[in-house]
Amino acid sequence: MDSLQTPITHSNNKVISMQEFLLNNYSFTIHFVEILAAVTGIFFYKKYKDTVARYFIWFLIYVAILELIGTYPTFVKNYEFLSSVRGYLEGTKFERNYWWYTIFWRIGSVLFYAFYFSKIIKSKKTIKVIQISAVIFGFSAPLYISMHWEAFFVSSFSFVNIFGVSVILLSIVLYFVEVLQSDEILVFYKSLDFYIGSVLFIYFLIKTPLVFYDIYFSRSDMAFVMLKTTINLVCIVFMYLTFTFALIWCKPQNV
Repeated sequence: MDSLQTPITHSNNKVISMQEFLLNNYSFTIHFVEILAAVTGIFFYKKYKDTVARYFIWFLIYVAILELIGTYPTFVKNYEFLSSVRGYLEGTKFERNYWWYTIFWRIGSVLFYAFYFSKIIKSKKTIKVIQISAVIFGFSAPLYISMHWEAFFVSSFSFVNIFGVSVILLSIVLYFVEVLQSDEILVFYKSLDFYIGSVLFIYFLIKTPLVFYDIYFSRSDMAFVMLKTTINLVCIVFMYLTFTFALIWCKPQNV
């Protein structure tokens, strides 16, 4: 029995070390890949300045700034020189950052991607479908939030998340259908738009099911916390590294 217990204990120590590493470096890693993608976009901006892709580069810069500001609860908690801000926020609705990400990411990113794909799609009927979906979402999300105002500051909304992802996936699928019916499929490996659509499709297919398990996200269940943290980290790193690669590799399109 003793010989069996030793490797189990050693294995558990490794798990704990990995947990600590992921939790301690989670924000830094995400900020790094987001800023890397944004800086790459700025560096290659001249290459895409006359194309629709310039909007995507602006969006990457927006996301990098959004994430830095959105980390304010961690900043005010960890840095003593922000103690006055910490005291001001403590006990207020803005003590946590759910409201920030709901507005600027879960709603803002959906509206951007609907806008972006409507810009690169040529079919007027398809564009109309995306625009109508985005408008319905744009009205429904604030309405839903207003009906659940108190929860807006302490949790995320599955309805907003799933509806938003549905609009993005609809836009991507319609874009793919158009690409498959055109000559663009012959040079897809050089298309920035194709990389954007593909990586977003994979990202949301993996991430969206986790929304249904948010109610189980608790420090008392570290196994689930680590699983979700690891999936989030891998998905985000994969997405922004792919964006970085695509900005360097691809040729300008959709002037």
